[in-house]
Amino acid sequence: MKYLYINIIVLAGLLLGCTSSIHSQITKKASYGNFIIKNATIVTVTKGTFEGSVTIQDGIISGVSKSGSKDKTVMEGGATIIDAKGMYVYPGMIDGGTHIGLGEIGAVSLTQDYNELGDFIPHMQALTAVNPSSVNIPVNRIAGVTTALACPDGGLFPGTAALIHLHGYTPEQMFAGFKAPILNFPASGKRGRWDRRSEEDVKKDEEKANKKLNDIWTKAKQYTKIDSLATAKNKKKAGFNPQMDALMPVIRNEMPLLIVVNKDSDIKAAIKWVETQNVKAIFMGVAEGWRVAEEIAKAEIPVIVGPVLDNPRRASDPYEINYANPGILAKAGVQVAIRTNETENVRNLPYNAGFAATYGMGIDEALKAITINPAQIFGLGDKLGSIEKGKIANLIICTGDPFETKTDVKHVFINGWNIPMESRQTLLYDEFLDRSPGMNK
Repeated sequence: MKYLYINIIVLAGLLLGCTSSIHSQITKKASYGNFIIKNATIVTVTKGTFEGSVTIQDGIISGVSKSGSKDKTVMEGGATIIDAKGMYVYPGMIDGGTHIGLGEIGAVSLTQDYNELGDFIPHMQALTAVNPSSVNIPVNRIAGVTTALACPDGGLFPGTAALIHLHGYTPEQMFAGFKAPILNFPASGKRGRWDRRSEEDVKKDEEKANKKLNDIWTKAKQYTKIDSLATAKNKKKAGFNPQMDALMPVIRNEMPLLIVVNKDSDIKAAIKWVETQNVKAIFMGVAEGWRVAEEIAKAEIPVIVGPVLDNPRRASDPYEINYANPGILAKAGVQVAIRTNETENVRNLPYNAGFAATYGMGIDEALKAITINPAQIFGLGDKLGSIEKGKIANLIICTGDPFETKTDVKHVFINGWNIPMESRQTLLYDEFLDRSPGMNK
């Protein structure tokens, strides 16, 4: 597997680089403790917006109080005070689909660990491949993205995605509590202008892909039934089949299946397949969801849309349809989250949401699409996605609306850790802002 070589490559690059290059990758350590954020405008997402304070203790939001109210939170051992007068506190943003932590250098294939060989590898765990030392992580988290779904890509069943917090020394420390296998639903029609297949070949390939999916699913259901019978009789299954083991929680409805599907006719086919197979599904991509929004809403399937900042799929589509897609789906009654589907530019998540807000979704719903909605879709609505007492302290403090490019993020908290606002890019900026003219002055 490629991910076994990532740390070796990164380490070799650091050792071979010059001193200044090595230094440019080093950031300050995050600090942990008790914090009181006061005099801020708190945008809770679920409980309104008001002036007040937020207290953080042991990595948890221990109190949220309005100005003038008596905060009964007791802070053992004192607390660091952050005066956020004139600033805003938002929940940390959640990207519903990325390759962050799974890719490093675009020109080096061994560092691209989100696309493994094989068409049926649901047992391949994205969490195992996450590189906590990725230079992409600091660059994106200082923009306010605190949590992201790291997704494999490739064949029919490319692996199991994992939700991660963008802070930690190991993948296990970063794990945010959600995993699910991905299915790239068989696509109908041609794949683009470059696709030179005949209509007959296109139809044959579609039938072949659907047959493969249904054959796999039939075997997975049989395998799960055998496992249940063996468990009931206190016996072990014969043999070892990690692929089928990875799908068993989905068959038993203990875990959702992430289904990547975009074309309107394919979305309809996926809805029918989900209903037939009794699968708890989450749709991803859903580029043409606006064409079948009512059908998705009726099926009560949540969606993770995006990237929003993309071109229309068809030449005849309105230019702004990708921007309007999330709003159309939300107004139809679909629960919508937004993804960037990026590796390096996950930081553009608020701008994907900002375009969705402008083109019909509205600011409140767009903010929910990158906070509480993905948290709820991933079954973590009681832990993430809003500023409420008892939730994990994933917060950002910024100078204004995060959807606006002029807004600066001043503080980021992940799991209660006060993250240094440094990355490779900020260090390089500081280095060259007031650089010395050198020897040849």
